[in-house]
Amino acid sequence: MAFVALTKPRIIELLLITTVPVMFLAQQGVPDLTLVLLTCVGGYMSAGGANALNMYIDRDIDALMDRTSQRPLVTGMVSPRECLAFGITLAITSTLLFGLTVNWLSAWLSLGALLFYVVVYTMILKRRTSQNIVWGGIAGCLPVLIGWSSVTNSMSWAPVILFLVMFFWTPPHYWPLSMKVKEDYARVGVPMLPVVASNKVVAKQIVIYSWVMVAVSLLLTPLGYTGWFYTSVALLAGGFWLWEAHGLQNRAKAEVTGAKLKEMRLFHWSITYVSLLFVAVAVDPFLR
Repeated sequence: MAFVALTKPRIIELLLITTVPVMFLAQQGVPDLTLVLLTCVGGYMSAGGANALNMYIDRDIDALMDRTSQRPLVTGMVSPRECLAFGITLAITSTLLFGLTVNWLSAWLSLGALLFYVVVYTMILKRRTSQNIVWGGIAGCLPVLIGWSSVTNSMSWAPVILFLVMFFWTPPHYWPLSMKVKEDYARVGVPMLPVVASNKVVAKQIVIYSWVMVAVSLLLTPLGYTGWFYTSVALLAGGFWLWEAHGLQNRAKAEVTGAKLKEMRLFHWSITYVSLLFVAVAVDPFLR
């Protein structure tokens, strides 16, 4: 179980939620189920390898942060050498699995996501800039492209739009959590935006990114990729997101702190939002 924990299963669940529905959109129906299984297995292994390598690199600060203090490397259940070997093995195996059973475009996108997360985010951005999660979040957007390419072995504007939805979703998804645990990040010198900026500034940025995210999510329909069902879900879920984002901003402007700031409400809704949106992506082809 310790090695499973290295892969961060709960995070990977979210990545698969954005991968599989795009396969339905690309197929305009039910894709080959064997292909779906291979894509999910390859995606899990690739993301799991990236997460294991992330833990290997961050093991020093993980030991000092409350929310990461029970990770396998910190508790000693897995040694650093074992973690490194495990992560590299998953990276190589997942790339070969994608290339030999799905297609090589998906394989290179998967490997690119892994390298971006490990090298660009974890090694370069995370400890140097408050924009770490903005640009580092690109790694978490690539499963959308992988889902499309696994079916079509090509690219199109539809996955690019959904990639951008995830790009603008990531900061307002993660910043509320960072607001909650900013003392943890401050203790280890990681400059997450809530560590280096006031709640007012963070909340304003959350609102800006949220509006752009919702606007981009509505582009699929006028471009002909989705119909009334997806549009309805995007409008309703996006509208509730904006309600929550502005509520957080209003509380931050009023200098509310502690539990009354309720920043985690937006964090939890962000997971529900992306789940609903991508379920709509999968269902919409059957209702057109």
